[in-house]
Amino acid sequence: MAGNARDPGVSVAARLLALLGVFDEKASALTLTELADGAELPIATAHRMVRELVEWGALVRAEDGRYVVGRRLWKLGLLAPDQSDLREIASPFLHDIYGATLATVHLAIRDGDEVLYLDRLAGHASVPAVSRVGARLPLHATGVGKVLLAYAPREVHDRVLRTLTRITPYTVTRPAQLESELRRVHRDGYAQTVEEMTLGACSVAVPIRGGDEDVLAALGIVVPRIGRDRARLVAALHVAAQGIGRSLRPA
Repeated sequence: MAGNARDPGVSVAARLLALLGVFDEKASALTLTELADGAELPIATAHRMVRELVEWGALVRAEDGRYVVGRRLWKLGLLAPDQSDLREIASPFLHDIYGATLATVHLAIRDGDEVLYLDRLAGHASVPAVSRVGARLPLHATGVGKVLLAYAPREVHDRVLRTLTRITPYTVTRPAQLESELRRVHRDGYAQTVEEMTLGACSVAVPIRGGDEDVLAALGIVVPRIGRDRARLVAALHVAAQGIGRSLRPA
């Protein structure tokens, strides 16, 4: 970082930003000591500033005592033009899918080695789901995550495949099996999961492409079971994803 936060000439704002700058995709939950060390601040100064950030809603103290980014910062992040435009453009298409299926619908992007949920419409069916707007979940265990992983840069792909954690008994943790599924995403145009993130919840997801055909996001749906409905669900998602993609392209 520019300068040293311990320098008396460094502004309070710079010290607060230094604390927030310690967080990244590899360090999303930090102790007070880790924050102080990362921001190069005395522990007493870091404690006082972290307390103020918690009071404002920029940080949240988790049950284990570590600090994570709070929802107030997340809401500010949604005002960034790229994410706010994507959510606004995608919203009517999400509502169309929800209206046709009454199932939970997700709009997500990749944030580092995780899925970041930009929008979510909760379905009527009693399907357990841990997703929420602003949540980050594993790429390898979610439908939208598998889509995003299939089109992620090679270094992301390799990192994720080295750390496949088991979340339910059905989570795919063998790299060769996941590789095969990711190849099918390219071939068939969709990904699916069966109780890999949450027992009792299955998902189907498709990519959303921009004007240059790059995959910008993923659109998914969560249902109690897929079975014979897969083709219908995939078709509905593809229509919506194509509509979102067209709307994102400059006129």
